[in-house]
Amino acid sequence: MTTISRLLPWAGLALIAAGLVALAVWWWTRPPAPLTRAEADALYTAPLPEPEGGMNVYFVGHSLVGKQIPHKLAQLAPAGHDYRMQTGWGAGLMPNWNHPNPPVNGHDVENAHDRFRPANEAIPSGDYDAVVVTESVNLRDSIRWGDSPEYLFRFSQAAHAARPDVRFYLYEVWHGLYIEDGWLERVDRDLPELWEDVILFGALARDPDRRPIYLVPGGQVLAEIVRRVEAGPGYPGLTRREDLFYRSPEGVQDDIHMSDIGNYAIALTFYAVLYQKSPVGLPHQLLLTDGTPAKAPTPEAARMMQEAVWDVVTRLPRTGVSAAFAAD
Repeated sequence: MTTISRLLPWAGLALIAAGLVALAVWWWTRPPAPLTRAEADALYTAPLPEPEGGMNVYFVGHSLVGKQIPHKLAQLAPAGHDYRMQTGWGAGLMPNWNHPNPPVNGHDVENAHDRFRPANEAIPSGDYDAVVVTESVNLRDSIRWGDSPEYLFRFSQAAHAARPDVRFYLYEVWHGLYIEDGWLERVDRDLPELWEDVILFGALARDPDRRPIYLVPGGQVLAEIVRRVEAGPGYPGLTRREDLFYRSPEGVQDDIHMSDIGNYAIALTFYAVLYQKSPVGLPHQLLLTDGTPAKAPTPEAARMMQEAVWDVVTRLPRTGVSAAFAAD
């Protein structure tokens, strides 16, 4: 009993020492605080150079990338444009980075096409002029459980290591239409509070070279189009926000995936950001991946959408678009 009583103080000291070591390890390995908005803004004081001709683009994400948006972009883009992709069911940054250990949910189904190339092969290859990644929604859950800033940084680091001149983009997507606190309100709020302050600025803080990560403002474009449509009489086939979203042949409304018209809006957004050109005047009658015609907006609606895209893209310098800096 006496021996045990003598050992107890030493055991207590050992526990304290172990705790201090653990605290020190945490301190030295903890992620840096996200950049402040002023610090981040300082990285976006000059535009990306405008690309010459078509680019080779790689997409990583989920169904809000899908197959139709990259396919429609390819029909709008300059000659020489090509693309490959990896997507999954609700697959954000962490699962796409870790694939195939564990595999991305829905990987085999979503990537059963000739445009698939595994991310762990494609990005290190340096074959791509531009790499586009996105996070899954619910965005707060992805940040909490998926360490979004860390995995955005990992993708960016890998892309730049393979090709220092790569154009690396974060694609801002959107929540479901019927989210409790309001769809437009969430799109407005989530860009600065979550996409930028947490994910983007957190990833930038991890990069010792402070290389900009550029923005594809998908959610902002849809919100702008919704505001324009709902402020007036609308257009045939586009009179309310639901018309941008898919509706099944049985009439069941999808609250997050795009209709053909919504996919067209996002394809215009990618065109404007990647190629730094106004989409006004681009074709509006495009084909689906199966070769059949997509449902097209009317010429008047297409013109409105094209103008809305360019207005959004050129008021956000984080797109890297030259016109955004001229207008800033």
